[in-house]
Amino acid sequence: MAIKNPSRQEIGVILKESKRIAVVGLSPNPLRTSFMVSEAMQRAGYEIIPVNPHADYVLGQKAVASLKDIEGPIDIVNVFRRSEYVYDLAKQFDEIDAKVFWTQQEVVDEKAYNFLKEKGYTVIMDRCIKVEQALTK
Repeated sequence: MAIKNPSRQEIGVILKESKRIAVVGLSPNPLRTSFMVSEAMQRAGYEIIPVNPHADYVLGQKAVASLKDIEGPIDIVNVFRRSEYVYDLAKQFDEIDAKVFWTQQEVVDEKAYNFLKEKGYTVIMDRCIKVEQALTK
């Protein structure tokens, strides 16, 4: 099945209804895209949960090593990892209380997409969450 993202209007609804975003691959380096995008989303009012086994704190928030280490429900899992890691992350996503699996620009994995869609999840791939947030607010 080819990847088909929700419409911009549907993405706008997702972003308006979401509060907690787990960011896989969030770097503590302020020059990295993951940091800049997540900082902007935090300033826009979202709770950011850094998922990085090599960081203690990012953006003032305690980092967790994996998705399974997050307590409570997650609205969006935003992935800043290369495509070859996405399927394993999709399997982890399926084991936690999360609603939307979102990969950043140029991060696409059809196997992960099909796996999650077959389970009924909302999946967004190859889209920058900050750009979409700016376009839909």
